Amino acid sequence: MSVLRWLGVAAFLIAYSVGVHYTNSSPQHAELGAILAVFPAVILAVLLALRSAHPVAWLVPVALGGAGLWLLRKGITDHYGLIYWVQHAGMQVLLCITFARTLFAGRQPLCTRFAESLHPPLSEAEKIYSRKVTVAWAVFFALMAFISTLLFVFAPVSIWSFFDNFLVLPLVALMFVVEYGVRRRALPDMKHMHIFDSVRAFRNTVAPRG
Repeated sequence: MSVLRWLGVAAFLIAYSVGVHYTNSSPQHAELGAILAVFPAVILAVLLALRSAHPVAWLVPVALGGAGLWLLRKGITDHYGLIYWVQHAGMQVLLCITFARTLFAGRQPLCTRFAESLHPPLSEAEKIYSRKVTVAWAVFFALMAFISTLLFVFAPVSIWSFFDNFLVLPLVALMFVVEYGVRRRALPDMKHMHIFDSVRAFRNTVAPRG
């Protein structure tokens, strides 16, 4: 992905987060909040349709989904904050499961897969370390979902919204930085790739394939 595309994605995410936080903090803009709340699902459906081998076959389900959203617009407008929470916490839970399920016997830990894609073959010490990193990421995403849920239930909406929209991604970035520093100390003889290579391996391995 080129620098311009990265900047475009970053600008879009920032703008979207600002808009979401604004609507969460301003109940009088519930209609805008409802639109932003369903926006990711709509975009995902359109992208899946366009990437499908038979995009025409998606016309009916996409149309039915759009009609359903229109019919449910009153409920969505009244409870758009709940939709935001389901999206944010649900994504953290999904990521947690993605890492955690690779820790079971007979499976290759996800971070071991990352590391092997960058500099194979791995030593035994590197395999043990990458398994621990997989555990750390699973715990991290579980913690993000837990904190988001606690704030949504018990804190003012503006505080929960600030956490989800402006703190989670920086915390993910911090996790990458901390792990990189720990790895350099724990495995000094390992060939250490640039920190952005770790981010790229994470994206390429976790991202759905079409």
